[in-house]
Amino acid sequence: MKITVIGAGNMGAAFVKQLTRAGHQVSVTSRDLDKARQVAAANPGSSSVSSDHAAQGAEAIVLATGYAEAVNALKSVGNLRGKVVIDITNPLTADYMGLTVGHVSSAAEEIAKALPGVELAKAFNTVFAQVLSDGPDFGSGQQVTVFYASDSERAKQTAKQLAESMGFKAVDAGGLRNARYLEPLAGLNVYLGYGAGLGTSIAPTWIHRD
Repeated sequence: MKITVIGAGNMGAAFVKQLTRAGHQVSVTSRDLDKARQVAAANPGSSSVSSDHAAQGAEAIVLATGYAEAVNALKSVGNLRGKVVIDITNPLTADYMGLTVGHVSSAAEEIAKALPGVELAKAFNTVFAQVLSDGPDFGSGQQVTVFYASDSERAKQTAKQLAESMGFKAVDAGGLRNARYLEPLAGLNVYLGYGAGLGTSIAPTWIHRD
C-alpha cells in the first residue's frame, strides 16, 4: 500500500520503520523537512517529501502529529477529499494528565468536522511510540492490540490491514463517535506510563475466552 506519514517525531518515525518493514511504499513529510529526511534515511525503502501535494497518490494518510497541529497538518498536504486518514492523535492537556476534548465529542470527530470528505479512522492512539517501534510481540503469546473506529468501512478495513500487516492484533471499536472511549483509554495508558511510573513499554489490550 502507498502510505504518507505526516509527522517525523517519535510516532511518525515508528510508523515509517514498521510500515516499511511490512513492505508498504512509505513517504514521510513534516513541517521540519530535515527531520523527515533523517527519518527516511534511517529506513531504507522509504522517502521524504515536501508537504505540498504529499497526499497525491497515497492510499492512506497516517496523521502522526499532536492534536493541536492536526487540522493544519492535514490541510498542508493537498486535496484529501476521498482519502483515508488514520488519526492517531489524543487531545491531551499540557501536563499529559487530562483531555481537552471529551464526553460530547472527540479529537477524531473534531478533525473529521474540519475536513469534510475525508474518510477518517481513529486507530493506534493507545499505542506508545516505543511499543510501535519495538513491534507487537510482548512475548509469552501476548500481542499488542490496535483498536480502530470509523464511520467508513473503507477506512476501517485500511486501518485493520495496516495494523495486521505490522503484526498487531486489530479490534473493531465501532463508529467514529467511539473515539470518545478510545481517547480516554489512551489517557489512562499515558497516566500509567508516566504518572504511575510504569514506563512506555505497556499497552492496553482486549482478551476474550474462546
